[in-house]
Amino acid sequence: MGEVILGFPGPWADDNLEASDHYTTKVGGLPDLPFQNVNPTLLDCSQCGNKLCLVLQIYAPVSIERTRIDERLLLVFGCLTPECGSSSLGWRVLRVQKAHDQEFSEVSQEIGPLTTSTSAPTTNWWEQLDDENDEEVDLEELERAFSEVATEVSHAKRTPSKLHSKTVSNSSNLSSARVVDVKTPVVPCFYIYMEDKPSSKDISICNNYASLSIKENLSDAEEEKWSEEGYEYDQALTADRTYLKFKKKLDASPEQCFRHSYGGKPILARAEDGEAGKCKACGGSRQFEMQLMPPLLYFLQEAADESQKQLLETWNWMTLLVHTCSESCSKSSEKSDDGNWIITEESVFVQFEKPLNGSPKVGFFTPQHELNLTKT
Repeated sequence: MGEVILGFPGPWADDNLEASDHYTTKVGGLPDLPFQNVNPTLLDCSQCGNKLCLVLQIYAPVSIERTRIDERLLLVFGCLTPECGSSSLGWRVLRVQKAHDQEFSEVSQEIGPLTTSTSAPTTNWWEQLDDENDEEVDLEELERAFSEVATEVSHAKRTPSKLHSKTVSNSSNLSSARVVDVKTPVVPCFYIYMEDKPSSKDISICNNYASLSIKENLSDAEEEKWSEEGYEYDQALTADRTYLKFKKKLDASPEQCFRHSYGGKPILARAEDGEAGKCKACGGSRQFEMQLMPPLLYFLQEAADESQKQLLETWNWMTLLVHTCSESCSKSSEKSDDGNWIITEESVFVQFEKPLNGSPKVGFFTPQHELNLTKT
């Protein structure tokens, strides 16, 4: 627990309605659930009643003591209504997972065959290498066997690029069969690849390189203006230690769309992180699992059409904090039709920068002229 995984932008979907599977991690589009029907009220805004749009889908298996839950995903939904996007009530998080309580060893045995290729060699070459056998080994055949094993391991890892290629190749057939509610808004869709948080040494190198890359492309006048704007920005946000720590973590990986750390600690934009509450299904405690970061908004706005851009501007938060059941329980009353999957609503809290003197809420992408107004 506590390991930090960062989500970075991958390729854009060919179609925002493109379908894949529940192992896919992506921003926008439509949710890819392992079952057909969902209680429609779970996809409604709790404040205005309008349909929510998918913001993030993340495949998030977890291990708790001796239990491993591999079939598990989180879905973050947001409301595009201006009054709702700036409120925690306009956001919902659903945890979807397979309903089972199996021991780690049993689950490992169950999923083991899924990670092996059907074309894997059945011959164990090491068993054939008898010390008393002086026969000459066919090196070409041995090399071919090792090559097959290496290929098997490579496929088992399922890198994001390979997983995405598989998804896209099947998307045309899946999209044609997908039924879409015309009332459901859809924001631009792009896929996510995940990496472990870089070390402090890597962060230092990345920051220096990024700084040089930016300044190399600026004239003297532009560089001076850029520096002044950066100073004004920090001053306008009345940066305190909490915010500066947040900004430092963000600057270390400036394209991170989310941070996942099951049972870890969030990085806060403000000292107040809200109340996570108790799990609605089992009554147990919740713990931090994930937070959405400002670059996610930037990439969405880059691909949105003009009408969507205006709506997405209301999503002007610094971070969204997601807390989930500490036991990742399977006691929800909401289940798939076959009873094999459970759906549980979890906690989400929206953080804006603290307003000054009663000024409007300030977010990471608040225009400069609005920031200047907060200083008057």
